Amino acid sequence: MATLPRARGRRFDARMPLAFMAIYFLWGTTFLAIRIAVLEMPPFFTAGLRFFIAGTLLYGFMRLRGQPGPSPGEWRSIAVTAPCMFVATYAGLFWAQQYVPSGIAAVIEATLPITTIALEVFVFRQQPFRLSLLGAVALGFGGIAWLLMRSGDEQVAVVPCLVILAGGIAWSVGAVLTRSMPRPRSVVLAGGAQMMLGGAVLLALSQLTGELNPFPHVTLRAALALSYLIVAGSLVAFTAYVWLLARMPATRVASHAYVNPVVAVAVGYFVAGEPLTPRMILASVLVVASVFLILKTPTDSGHCRRLDPQEADPGPDQRGVAVK
Repeated sequence: MATLPRARGRRFDARMPLAFMAIYFLWGTTFLAIRIAVLEMPPFFTAGLRFFIAGTLLYGFMRLRGQPGPSPGEWRSIAVTAPCMFVATYAGLFWAQQYVPSGIAAVIEATLPITTIALEVFVFRQQPFRLSLLGAVALGFGGIAWLLMRSGDEQVAVVPCLVILAGGIAWSVGAVLTRSMPRPRSVVLAGGAQMMLGGAVLLALSQLTGELNPFPHVTLRAALALSYLIVAGSLVAFTAYVWLLARMPATRVASHAYVNPVVAVAVGYFVAGEPLTPRMILASVLVVASVFLILKTPTDSGHCRRLDPQEADPGPDQRGVAVK
């Protein structure tokens, strides 16, 4: 009697929930780690060390595994996009988090997919205009406007918040430009090269702004926070993100974009004792809802495709995915 073949592809892979936990929890907690680090170390120096060390490790690891280095044209693309995606964005974020609690910073940073789709539709015309997208973008920026409005004793440091928002726009410009430029096939190699170059520029900026004169004293608390940012945020979570893209629909992996701010707000409140007001909760709900609607909107490129493990562009459904 013939036996039926056993179904394939149904085995539980324990690495899958661990990878999602990495991009949900580790990226969500990096905002508090940034806050801890920049309260004790200069912001540009901290950001530069984080990305230069992490980028060098990622780039060197991929080269040792046999990945070819970027071509001259690809290095030129990296030299254009890295200042947008790592220098402008993280110089602003690390500087602003001296004055802004981690939860608020995470909610504003969650607008990356919103600014990216706005640029794709209204500036670069890479996506068709849809009323649903316009409504989602308006919803997200309405949440940020509500967050920044002065109301009684509730005051938010408006200028640092606007700096975070401007840095996010710079990241979105770099993300959109990346898709039309030559780039290495390996996501990890390309990300490592961008981090390494961006980190070097941030360290140069630290020198130019006088942060290294005298050389900063690195406390144990700051060193632990910086180590967490390098290992958890830039190495573990980033590689988990790339691993998931090769195995799951892109829209499912993109769910971290609306989970991260929730994690950041909760960790900031329960661990660091940061304030959590009704206005902040409402603003967070509006931004998260906006990101959810944007990431669920199909694009011309097909919104459920998986990423080839060696492919550098995650596609339009990874609008605004930053190395938190």
